Amino acid sequence: MSRTGNRSGVALLAALTLTGAACAGTALALPSGAPAAAAAPACTVDYKVQNQWDSGFTSAVTVTNNGAAVSSWNLTWSYAGNQKISSGWNAELTQSGAAVTAKNMSYNGSLPTGGSTSFGFNATYSGTNAVPATFKLNGVTCNEDTGGPTDPPTDPPGPGERVDNPYAGAKMYVNPEWSAKAAAEPGGTAIANQPTAVWLDRIAAINGVNGGMSLRDHLDKALEQKGSGELTVQFVVYNLPGRDCAALASNGELGPTEIDKYKTQYIDPIAATLGDAKYAGLRIVTTIEIDSLPNLVTNVTPRPTATPNCDVMKENGNYQKGVGYALDKLGAIPNVYNYIDAGHHGWLGWDSNFGPSAELFKTTATSNGAQLSDVHGFIVNTANYSALKEDHFKIGDSVNGVSVRQSKWVDWNQYTDELSYAQGMRAKLVSLGFDPNLGMLIDTSRNGWGGPNRPTGPGAQTSVDTYVDGGRYDRRIHLGNWCNQSGAGLGERPQANPEPGIDAYVWIKPPGESDGASRPIDNDEGKGFDRMCDPTYEGNPRNNNHMSGALPDSPLAGHWFPAQFQELLKNAYPAL
Repeated sequence: MSRTGNRSGVALLAALTLTGAACAGTALALPSGAPAAAAAPACTVDYKVQNQWDSGFTSAVTVTNNGAAVSSWNLTWSYAGNQKISSGWNAELTQSGAAVTAKNMSYNGSLPTGGSTSFGFNATYSGTNAVPATFKLNGVTCNEDTGGPTDPPTDPPGPGERVDNPYAGAKMYVNPEWSAKAAAEPGGTAIANQPTAVWLDRIAAINGVNGGMSLRDHLDKALEQKGSGELTVQFVVYNLPGRDCAALASNGELGPTEIDKYKTQYIDPIAATLGDAKYAGLRIVTTIEIDSLPNLVTNVTPRPTATPNCDVMKENGNYQKGVGYALDKLGAIPNVYNYIDAGHHGWLGWDSNFGPSAELFKTTATSNGAQLSDVHGFIVNTANYSALKEDHFKIGDSVNGVSVRQSKWVDWNQYTDELSYAQGMRAKLVSLGFDPNLGMLIDTSRNGWGGPNRPTGPGAQTSVDTYVDGGRYDRRIHLGNWCNQSGAGLGERPQANPEPGIDAYVWIKPPGESDGASRPIDNDEGKGFDRMCDPTYEGNPRNNNHMSGALPDSPLAGHWFPAQFQELLKNAYPAL
């Protein structure tokens, strides 16, 4: 995590040093052959409070690029107090809670070596107005030492030292097994080189299933792909007792009471392998138990969405015990970054779900051996279809005096898309005591919703429903639909630092892997038949009794589904 320090004095000049070339969306590294201690600073950031009064202030910021030329820049920082930017100039300024992002305008994005650019803003505050202690330029954390640009730069983190964002300045691991399947499909070579996660969804997956790659095989291959730079490899830890108590398609091999087997035969071997010193130079991201903890809030008695299995798992506590144990064991490995699953806005975005889920995340992360420092961040929208951004309607809009929240689609939710939800959940979690530098991941593997049916503007203002339905990108029948959705497309490609508070857009659920079978299929994987994967199903309380919207003829969850892959290619947004 980034270090923080106390800074006071409103006229303090903050001259901070970056240790890498500032280039958005690319690997950030020192020039080849240059020793870290002797490298010139890549940039300096001067932040000055020019004028201040009782309730407001004016600041000027100058960014100087001493590294490789860049065509765009993105500067981020967080305030320690309640500062709120009200207007600005020469940069596109956005703020989410304490986090601020300044992006270049169309006319000042280019910064040659030695070039500078300046921007400014007005802001309000009360109490103290400390200068921000830490800045990031294009995802690289600035040096806290404010001694000036003549000071030697800080060495980059070495093996065993965690960085603030494991995705920044790093390549991402391309799973050879998924890549080969994608490349074998018509048009699949367009995305076969994209990074996707490796799912450890049963004990056998640790050593490889049916002759496939083992966990150690993937780590060895990651070392090959890494070369001399940084590389992030992503794994899904997914095998809780009584797994996914509300959806039969992704049930697992362990029964509700098999917590000891989960610990000794699943988590312990994974931890032993990831902790091998051979892999200390990799950045290993673990996404912890998808679709687990939120079920203990939304799908238990007395909710109308309750299931008997979720009542059992809430009563025995094995979800919390399992997640806590995984966080503890994996969090002890210096180069492992744990991200807990936090559902999606169409699941937890309502007031009755949002706060209680955040509280449950904290309780789980501070029990059964775990502590908050074991959690690097959270991930949202894994294996789901919620749109990243809904541009044509906002939660504060109304039509003829009727709020968007009252539309059938939004249905009183506090969020309309995944970006706003992820940023909102992050702010809530930080307020509960999680690290202020907490990072969020958003899975964009199937939420692009492109193709000819993608709206280009708001819907008609005949009613709040025509306004929302005509303008929404997400074309599902209902927000609660989750299985192999018809009309879905690939979303944003994996990338680091896309928005404030977001460590990366990722493809954790590999495109082309089924969400569940459309009919009963005998198997030894513990996976059941969920009617939400049946295109003829008319729904249940969890999707307000709507049609499932699923594609036909789908195989078991995690198995290759060519029709889904083609659907995602066809409707990709951004287009391929």
